[in-house]
Amino acid sequence: MKLMIASDIHGSQYYCNLLKERFSEEKADKLLLLGDLLYHGARNPLPRDYSTLGCAEILNSLKEHLLCVRGNCDSEVDQMVLEFPILSEFCFFPLGKRTVVATHGHKTPAILNEGDLLLNGHFHVPVFEPRGNYTYVNCGSVSIPKDNSPHSYLVATETELVWKDVETGLAFRSEKL
Repeated sequence: MKLMIASDIHGSQYYCNLLKERFSEEKADKLLLLGDLLYHGARNPLPRDYSTLGCAEILNSLKEHLLCVRGNCDSEVDQMVLEFPILSEFCFFPLGKRTVVATHGHKTPAILNEGDLLLNGHFHVPVFEPRGNYTYVNCGSVSIPKDNSPHSYLVATETELVWKDVETGLAFRSEKL
């Protein structure tokens, strides 16, 4: 299985469109969105080509391919314009011999088991970091990256994680699992 993972679109129609193009190019089985889809939040600057309804239209066109968790900027009002569920706090699924615990990042599950991957966005910086008995993975941000990181998404297979620039589709980091 090939999974494309992205977070923190924050209503940027420009970057949402690029994400859709990259998803088509990647030929991934699913696109996992880790929250903060439409609203930019009070602490963030307005992203390029901010349009919540434009983003909703793009994302709705991908609805049969999407898996989502709720971000701290996502609300029941956002759910009203989206044709796929976005309000789950966590998502658990197998990736090879590991369990992935996906969340936005503003809430962390209490229990992580040996070998689990904790996957999130929220902090807008790509990360791969062993932490005790699990590994922390952050896909970065599609529209508002921080710490001089690129506008990014993540491609996951059973054996590898590859971070890519959403503007170019080029890989800038990879980690073996």
